[in-house]
Amino acid sequence: MKVILYMAITPNGLIAKPDDDTGFVSDLEWRGFLKMMEKAGNNVMGRRTFEVSLKDGRFPYNVLNVVMTHKKLKNKWGDKVIFTAASPKKVVKMLEKQGFKIALVGGGRLDASFIKAGLVDELILDVEPTVFGKGINLFEGQDFNARLKLIGTKKLSKNEIQLHYKVLKR
Repeated sequence: MKVILYMAITPNGLIAKPDDDTGFVSDLEWRGFLKMMEKAGNNVMGRRTFEVSLKDGRFPYNVLNVVMTHKKLKNKWGDKVIFTAASPKKVVKMLEKQGFKIALVGGGRLDASFIKAGLVDELILDVEPTVFGKGINLFEGQDFNARLKLIGTKKLSKNEIQLHYKVLKR
């Protein structure tokens, strides 16, 4: 079972502005993001990422959408969407039983909880050519250490690159 964290980031490690604005993300990156989710057959996101996707009109994606939240939310999408307050380990086990690779798509607090628990196997980071001073970090609000091994780079466009890392397990 693989858990792949896939995110668009700025060179200074931010995934959104403080108000959750991800307008800096290119159409090229969005297409790659959607392709990766379709290949995995699912995505796992936090409540704020869900709310941003809903507001942008992108939700639900054409895969199994798992939204991790402690809020009680009404499911208007049937079996394409699961709202759960389960731990990251339980979510991984649930998706593993269904034969999925897991596409972890944010946000920062969720990313941090998965990597702190030792559940992330790979990181795919699409670096966008934008920086801003304040925003949401790729890993937010957790104290942890993780060692990475670079397993690939790809030039996506004139100004965008993709970094592909393996998380080294202890």
